[in-house]
Amino acid sequence: MITVLAGGVGAARFLQGLLQVHPFSDVTIISNVGDDTELFGLHVSPDIDAVLYHLAGLADEERGFGVRDDTFHTLDALSRFGYDTWFRLGDRDLATCLTRTHLLRRGLTLAEATAEVARALAVPAAIIPATNDRLRTKIRTDAGLLDFQEFFVKRRAADPVREIIFDGADSARPADGVLEAIASADAVLVTPSNPLISIAPILAVPGLRDALRDTRAKVVAVSPIVGGAAIKGPAARMLRDQGLEASAATVARLYADFLDAIVIDSVDADLAPRIEAADPHSGRQGMAVTVTDTIMSSMERKAALARATLRAAGVSTS
Repeated sequence: MITVLAGGVGAARFLQGLLQVHPFSDVTIISNVGDDTELFGLHVSPDIDAVLYHLAGLADEERGFGVRDDTFHTLDALSRFGYDTWFRLGDRDLATCLTRTHLLRRGLTLAEATAEVARALAVPAAIIPATNDRLRTKIRTDAGLLDFQEFFVKRRAADPVREIIFDGADSARPADGVLEAIASADAVLVTPSNPLISIAPILAVPGLRDALRDTRAKVVAVSPIVGGAAIKGPAARMLRDQGLEASAATVARLYADFLDAIVIDSVDADLAPRIEAADPHSGRQGMAVTVTDTIMSSMERKAALARATLRAAGVSTS
């Protein structure tokens, strides 16, 4: 079994490639829920939905989020009633959120509701939220403490990030099946998602990081930083805001306590010796590095990156 830690768009694109080269039934996806929010009385799970829509063939690939060719009649009507509609949920996207909210109000967990939505969309792989409990990413900026979506969407991630807080993480419990998926995996893959706001909320759930350290599976990450920049989103600037170098080497260091190998882009090949070397001051062991093309600009490239990542984890591919 392959277990995958997933954020949003970068994860969704990587997973499209993975499911081209590995059996659907053999993949379990552990999703970030730190981005979740409540809008118009609805529970919105942006990272879960990004994965669902991409794997269902419904995603708006150009925008990177939402449903392709969606309309916005409901949102336009809500604006006439005075609602703030800066978070652009299309009509079909709203249907997903309505369904999720209805299922949650019936007493289902977020994991159970996600499974119901995945079945309706004919998504072949299992998607489990990291936790069913309330966990929300908050961003401290010079303008104050902001909910993640206000920072990321409304303010377009323009504010310098002074602190990242995972509200509720201390009391959150891993969703059923999460720890088991890590412990029993043949390989654990960390997708090319923002390490600070997409993967870190997953790792903040008590027990997750320990499970990654303890698993017998190889744990392999794909760096989302290429040539000092993020392929999409504010990851590079957020790393610099935290006083960190925006590089694949920093990504490796952030995951160093559980990572066995990392996949980096060819433009960063000169970083490989630095990542492979042990650090006697911190006690960190060196890790294996695979250098390849990590730009997922086509399905062929997505599949090639997935193959390279699986090879780094010691898993054969089709």
